[in-house]
Amino acid sequence: MTAYPHLFESSSDWLAHTLANASADLPEIKVALPDGTRVTRKAVGVLHITPPPDRANPNQEALVISTGIHGNETAPIEVLNALVNELLNGEWLLACPLLLILGNPPAMVARERFLDVNLNRLFNGAHGRPVYNGLPEAARAQFLEEMCRQFAMAHPQALSHYDLHTAIRPSQREKFALYPFVEGRQVPESQCDFLLEAEVQTLLLQHKVGTTFSSFSSSVLNAESYTVELGKVRPFGMNDLARFDGIKKALRRRFRGSPTPAKQSPFDHLTVFEVVHEILNTGKNFRFHVPDDVANFTEYASGTVIWEDDDTCYRVGATPEAIVFPNRNVPVGQRVGLLIKPR
Repeated sequence: MTAYPHLFESSSDWLAHTLANASADLPEIKVALPDGTRVTRKAVGVLHITPPPDRANPNQEALVISTGIHGNETAPIEVLNALVNELLNGEWLLACPLLLILGNPPAMVARERFLDVNLNRLFNGAHGRPVYNGLPEAARAQFLEEMCRQFAMAHPQALSHYDLHTAIRPSQREKFALYPFVEGRQVPESQCDFLLEAEVQTLLLQHKVGTTFSSFSSSVLNAESYTVELGKVRPFGMNDLARFDGIKKALRRRFRGSPTPAKQSPFDHLTVFEVVHEILNTGKNFRFHVPDDVANFTEYASGTVIWEDDDTCYRVGATPEAIVFPNRNVPVGQRVGLLIKPR
């Protein structure tokens, strides 16, 4: 990006600059592209991009795209960085305001999910809990919340937020999205169409307000928010990016303000699941009977014992239930996994 040296200094692009300055406190920098698009580097890993006034449509939605909330989930980071490169190179014209976020740069450098604490458990104000006092990831969560608040205030039109991830374990459904819980809210058809366009065929409806980034933006900013799982964790440079063409093309289309394409098989039907039971580490001799290597969406038959402690023994109910996000190695009180069923 030599045409914009002040934006990324001596780095080749946004990702390289973010990795090179992961823990730095850098000043805000603004540049204008030849077509009038304005790019503001708000902080390390945070870009606010707006189209020129003569192209901006007040009815056009604003978009928040975040990734790298977990530092080792590299494929969507590379996808978003490639889209930024395309925009800066003038390959297409932007039609909507964007807030683009690389969430946890120090963890990205360390090639770790997180350093001190899981960043995606620190939103919706959770970063203020005394146990997280002084932790850099808590400060980052608070900062990202403020960036999103400022963006929403600057662009009061409809807001969508897609928080892009890859999973630490295999999945029987490779790509799936989670819809944060908001009382009385239904998933808009246009959002279902976007997920299918991104080759995401599975949607999981959350059952309560959480402390994830997408739960914050949906409950506090009234955004249409989704956590989107796009495949398997792999190191930088080792992703088969062809497997992420769906999300890349869908985001590019949204950035350009182009019409939604017609559905095409096999991405013409969304399977919807709902949460049956949230498994928490109770700490009372808690025992989790799901193997460490089990894939997301593995189904368990009625009557199967999933977990137990000194007071409780949880068995699958009258119909089969599937497991997602199983992880026994979490602190007491945190989620060990979710049991779900088709809606």
